[in-house]
Amino acid sequence: MALKPVVICLSRAGESVAHDVARALGAVVHGREGRVDVADAFFPNALDHVRSLFASGTPVVGVCAAGILIRAVAPVLADKRVEPPVVAVSDDGAVVVPLLGGHRGANRLARQIAKALRAKAAVTTAGDVALGVALDEPPLGYRLANPEDAKGVMMALLNGGGARQVGEAVFDLPDDPDGAVELVVSEAPETGSNTRLVYHPQRFALGVGCARGADPAELWELVQGALDQAGIAAGALASVNTLDLKADEPAMNELARRLGVPLRLFTAEELEAETARLANPSEVVFAEVGCRGVSEAAALAAAGADSKLAVEKQKTTNCTCAIARAAEPITNEKGRKRGKLSIVGIGPGQHSWRTPEASQLIAQAEELVGYGLYIDLLGPLAAGKTRSDFPLGGEEDRCRYALEQAGKGKNVALICSGDAGIYAMGALVFELLDRGPDAHGVSDAARRVEVVSTPGVSALQGAAARAGAPLGHDFCAISLSDLLTPREDILKRLKAAAEGDFVIAFYNPVSKRRRTLLAEARDILLQHRPADTPVMLASSLGRPEEHIRYHNLADLQVDEVDMLTVVLVGSSHSRLAQLGEGPRMFTPRGYARKIDGDLAGN
Repeated sequence: MALKPVVICLSRAGESVAHDVARALGAVVHGREGRVDVADAFFPNALDHVRSLFASGTPVVGVCAAGILIRAVAPVLADKRVEPPVVAVSDDGAVVVPLLGGHRGANRLARQIAKALRAKAAVTTAGDVALGVALDEPPLGYRLANPEDAKGVMMALLNGGGARQVGEAVFDLPDDPDGAVELVVSEAPETGSNTRLVYHPQRFALGVGCARGADPAELWELVQGALDQAGIAAGALASVNTLDLKADEPAMNELARRLGVPLRLFTAEELEAETARLANPSEVVFAEVGCRGVSEAAALAAAGADSKLAVEKQKTTNCTCAIARAAEPITNEKGRKRGKLSIVGIGPGQHSWRTPEASQLIAQAEELVGYGLYIDLLGPLAAGKTRSDFPLGGEEDRCRYALEQAGKGKNVALICSGDAGIYAMGALVFELLDRGPDAHGVSDAARRVEVVSTPGVSALQGAAARAGAPLGHDFCAISLSDLLTPREDILKRLKAAAEGDFVIAFYNPVSKRRRTLLAEARDILLQHRPADTPVMLASSLGRPEEHIRYHNLADLQVDEVDMLTVVLVGSSHSRLAQLGEGPRMFTPRGYARKIDGDLAGN
């Protein structure tokens, strides 16, 4: 399980048990508003909240009826291979039932909870019940090479067959020399089948180095050759390790991705401390990066003090690699991970408009950075996380801080409303990265972090959905804030959009000190489209105080608009239809003309 579980408590009857479970798991408690007295965070609707956590990939332990959890996650069930564990615990703590993700940690989680509560874990997975083991969930530090064959092997055992165990025994099963299936534990490559499962103890750490911009294929081929020559299975590798200056190298990151192991980073000082154990120390390397070896030192540092080199440094024109072997499987990763900054748009604030990917990136983050109101809108999803609030006007400080925190190896989420790439922080993040440290940019460490962006529902999309379909034809967005854009440029764009007859979404229409541009925009547009052109004003979209109203363009008044309002102005073709549920605004695409033309052609 990559994420810590969240313990859900729905009533005071289960509150004590919920906190006992949280202590046992090192987790937080989320409680139902008005029904639970003490919790780390509160939520108003159980079904919505559990569904949001599940969609984000967060394991859920519900101290409640199992049916509530089932109804919550049922609409978003998709792929059992990636869905997080869901466990139900009775209010009295007597019964623990893993509902989903039995072989992805739920059964283990249920047993851990049951042990803490002195309760019964009602595990129903066939293999666990009959054999007491799950063959596709080996102990920590071991990797199953052919998980696709686990079901067939398990069925053979359930049908009365025995198991031959080759190598060390990682499961508590009797060894049957004449068994129908074989369980093989080996550091070397082995071929598996539907009667033969192969497990690799992850005792090896791979150290790599490369020149800047090295071809990923060159590094991959070097590593594959080193593994083949030494007779080491790729599945026996616990990690890929290198100098922290190489954190952003595509070759390194692609190698770790293809091997399915983490990339771990070490400082030059940490690698230099391994010099006495190096087979090939180099003064040339020391002069270049501050340590006398990268690949050998990184492998040894990752494998631990008692490790030894299994493969000394091998090299090509641009890459090096070495492999160290530890006495036991490596379960405690050394070094640090590559930092990550997720630029997350959360939509207008309504949780149901937040994408599952956005929720997942937030759930994975160690620290949340943003304008305080936007982080507050995350509700319980922000509970238990470090948060760094910045005021309006502190946008550059906000983005720089987020990047520098990620540069320390942290997983940081920069929280924006709407879509982070539309009048938000996304562009500023990449501008800071592009400036460089000598032009008021960010440090070299910050420039090496992984940066990902996820789309969000923008204000113009939210407003358009509430209105009907005003963006059904060509449209544009214009910010009326002249804090960052010269007033002359805004007026030029207004005139061009007016002449082009675009539907226009106005962002930042007014502020306390800025009151004139919206009125000027109205007057410019009236020169090119009818006075009765429909205008929609949408305030606080997706929030309880949401307010929608419509006007004719000629009647648009500045005093009715504030900073939380999106203004949608129709084109000359936009209409306001009076329907049973109220007015709906739309812009025809031209299908009526197409139909008329088709009929004329007939």
